[in-house]
Amino acid sequence: MFGLNQRGAGGYAQVGIETGVLAASPNKLIIMLYEGAIAACYSAIKHMQNKDIVNKGAMLSKAIMIIESGLRMSLDKKAGGEIAESLDALYVYMSNRLTMANVRNQPELAHEVIKLLVELKGAWEAIGNDQAASPAVFSVASMAQSSQGQPGQATAVVNRNIANYAKV
Repeated sequence: MFGLNQRGAGGYAQVGIETGVLAASPNKLIIMLYEGAIAACYSAIKHMQNKDIVNKGAMLSKAIMIIESGLRMSLDKKAGGEIAESLDALYVYMSNRLTMANVRNQPELAHEVIKLLVELKGAWEAIGNDQAASPAVFSVASMAQSSQGQPGQATAVVNRNIANYAKV
């Protein structure tokens, strides 16, 4: 009588997400994109471990779509200049690593991307928590290089509020 109705629960979850999106600031929307990509990567790793190839591919495709169509497309390269270009290069790098994780079935590549996404998400959270205080400082280049990235993938040091360089 009171069993779980997955479609009903899923419908409520979707309404909750849509309400959150409508009420969210541009900063919070970016954070939500990071959260979605991170969750999809973790889910893909779980599916890799369970040898569920179909769902692994679906989750990695979802993460790539969030990075490409959400995070990357939200960059305003004209206003953001070198910072936006560096983030763009980092997003391309992440998408390539997730593609390789899918092809090679290597969870460590997805973990590498998760690490980058978590660091970037943390920077955005710091910006959101302290918009009036000193700007967030982190190195896009060091994140790309510290997780087996190619030197030169991202070279700028972000020392301004990234939110000024994203259009949502």
